[in-house]
Amino acid sequence: MTTMPDAPQQRWITRHVTYRLPVIGRMAREVVDGPVDNAFAAIFGIVAAIASAVLMFGYPALIFVGLAATALMFITLVRITLG
Repeated sequence: MTTMPDAPQQRWITRHVTYRLPVIGRMAREVVDGPVDNAFAAIFGIVAAIASAVLMFGYPALIFVGLAATALMFITLVRITLG
C-alpha cells in the first residue's frame, strides 16, 4: 500500500511580511503558533489600546478605529473570495 505525500502547506504573503516586522512579527507569530492564552492576551491588548486612544483623543480616535476595521474587513472578504 502506498502512502500519499503530505500536501504542501500554503503560505500567505501577508504572514510572510508580518513575521518579518521587528516588533509586530514576534507577537503575531506567538498568537498564531503559541497557546490559546496568547490570542486572548492579544485581544485584551488591542481593546485596551483602543480604549486608551478614545480616552486620550476622543471621538476622532473612535472614527479612525472604525475606518481601520472597515479596511481590515474588506481585506478579509477579498481573501475569503480568493479561496
